Amino acid sequence: MTPLDRLRALCTSFPEVAEKQSHGEPTWFVRKSFVMFADHHHDDRLAFWCAAPPGAQEELVAADPGRFFRPPYVGVRGWLGVYLDVPDVDWTEIEEIVTDAYRQVAPKRLVARLSAQPGPAGVD
Repeated sequence: MTPLDRLRALCTSFPEVAEKQSHGEPTWFVRKSFVMFADHHHDDRLAFWCAAPPGAQEELVAADPGRFFRPPYVGVRGWLGVYLDVPDVDWTEIEEIVTDAYRQVAPKRLVARLSAQPGPAGVD
């Protein structure tokens, strides 16, 4: 399974998520976008950008700039960039990051359904 396939499976496991192309890349929406695949900025890196809780971007980038970065355009809004081309990608951590991204954007009624849902989207 490719990183895009894994990210897609994770994002689409959440309630009422739709995938659309945005800026030429697969992007996942729940009313607004919460995750964008990033393979188009000609920097020879494979990554995704996502909504993040306040302070998370700064904390993660400072702790491990080899895996996390402040993405262009949306980084000023606190979004987090996550590299997918690093050795030993931690998909459990990515699941937590994407779950947090969904929680930042989804309506409260959908967030409330997460803990009741089996599978990746049920992560608390």
